Amino acid sequence: MTIELYWGSGSPYSWRVQLALELKRLSYESHLLQFSKQEHKSPQMLRMNPRGRVPVLKDGDFVVFESLACLYYLDRKYPEPPIFGRTPEEAGTIMRVICEYQVYAEAQLMEIVSAAFLGHMDARIEDVTRATHLVAGEARTIEGRLSKSEWLVGEHVSAADMVVFPGIMLLLRAMEKREMGELRSRFLPMETTYPAISRWISRMESLPGFDRTYPPHWRDGSPRG
Repeated sequence: MTIELYWGSGSPYSWRVQLALELKRLSYESHLLQFSKQEHKSPQMLRMNPRGRVPVLKDGDFVVFESLACLYYLDRKYPEPPIFGRTPEEAGTIMRVICEYQVYAEAQLMEIVSAAFLGHMDARIEDVTRATHLVAGEARTIEGRLSKSEWLVGEHVSAADMVVFPGIMLLLRAMEKREMGELRSRFLPMETTYPAISRWISRMESLPGFDRTYPPHWRDGSPRG
């Protein structure tokens, strides 16, 4: 059976699944969809995912979407190396860290990113400022974890790292936009503001196959792509 991944460049949710596929050294057929052409909402895609979103993972006749579900499926079907831990305690902690990120940081992070890239900063500055403060608070929590361990949970890279990393990378890219003004000082330069996260980013970038997961349209010579 052939594993197929339908994904979009710059989608943090797609990036999670790419990282897992590469870490597990799985061969897969890559289908890069163009958001500008609405390819993710084509009849073929809607048959696999009626919500018209990516990523979509197809393994033989089985189709799964929603990034966390894709990660969980891959770990059950191809368990080595595990990304949800080797013990119930590790699995519970990994899921807790993922849930914390989703509940307390993700929506606010995406609000910042949306304003930065869609050009609505002036109209949304109060909301973006509030979101920046909240995300900075969660970043301090992550910084604390990574100051004690190389990975978010335990001694090995896990699904928690794969979920959080793309969001942070997208946030850093947004912070480089001129429109972010003084708000960027909450995160940049990362090496001095959040040194443990900065070192973790370097470790993530050193993972097997990482270069194949990097968003193609980010390769423009800037510090973060």
